[in-house]
Amino acid sequence: MVDTTAMSAFAGFGSDNHAGVHPAVLKALEHVNSGYAVAYGDDETTAQAVALFKNIFGSASDPYFLYNGTGANILGLRTVMESFNSVICTDVAHLTVHECCGPESFIGCKLVPVPTPDGKLTVDAVDSCLIGVGDPHMAQPRVVSLTEATERGTVYRPAEIKALSKYAHEHGLLVHMDGARLCNAAASLQVGLNELVGEVGVDVLSFGGTKNGMMFGEAVVFFDKEASSCFPFFRKQGMQLTSKMRYISAQFIAMLEGDLWLQNARHANVTAQVLAEGLRKISGVKITQPVEANMVFAVLPERSIGKLQKDFFFHRFNERKREVRFVCSFQTQSLEIEVFLAAVRKAVR
Repeated sequence: MVDTTAMSAFAGFGSDNHAGVHPAVLKALEHVNSGYAVAYGDDETTAQAVALFKNIFGSASDPYFLYNGTGANILGLRTVMESFNSVICTDVAHLTVHECCGPESFIGCKLVPVPTPDGKLTVDAVDSCLIGVGDPHMAQPRVVSLTEATERGTVYRPAEIKALSKYAHEHGLLVHMDGARLCNAAASLQVGLNELVGEVGVDVLSFGGTKNGMMFGEAVVFFDKEASSCFPFFRKQGMQLTSKMRYISAQFIAMLEGDLWLQNARHANVTAQVLAEGLRKISGVKITQPVEANMVFAVLPERSIGKLQKDFFFHRFNERKREVRFVCSFQTQSLEIEVFLAAVRKAVR
């Protein structure tokens, strides 16, 4: 039973970052927590994890492990661009909304946020940003950054990513993917991970683990070995080179060696669908985006939001509107959803 009186605000729907660590991941950490291992990634566990990544993303892929998603995004981009370049992204991209000006500060680049109704870029939207190419007075477009699944809970289909990649490459641009929830997108579309990345032209991937059941750890995967030649140095400069690398690597092995990544993502997605279906039945609640991954966006009556936030932690996606975001995780339980839906029904009366 979810006892909302025992805590200031039940945090289960605030973010998949609020969930704990999957037991299999904890077991993997315990397994490597004995004896000694060479530091900074020159250990057998990291070699095994790298081999797994190459098996999934292709033998030519070049993976590196880091602490967190901010570091993965910013350092991955830093490696393939200069300070006079620009990154084309959506107006809700984590890069431009929730990285605290990290790209601008660390890279010195310009972000070009494109307004979108669903968090997805299109070829036409990217085309509209290609201005001033070759003009030394203007930022030079260099990277198109996609988020999969998007910050609006929607997902790009493989054909959409392929079309964007094709257009980008034809115009001398690279494609970066913020894949913090790539596992959720792949589970939703019932495709393999690389079917949304390397196979459709993505050049640099930030691959998330924390939101899908790991304690900490993300990866940057390059699909051109030449492009990644400077990354080891940027990773060190960016304070993302962990000495005890085996503790990140072991977690990725636990996630990728079997189908744990898929099980966790499927569960999060399914519970989001259950939550959305329950919300749709409540008068006064409107779902605003297709529920394609593990996030539900909804508009609630103003009076109900404050009432609910006394007992449940969730984000107001747009501070000037009544739109809120609920996120499910591998840990979300049916009873938690039932308790929350009952609270919503009461709050909107």
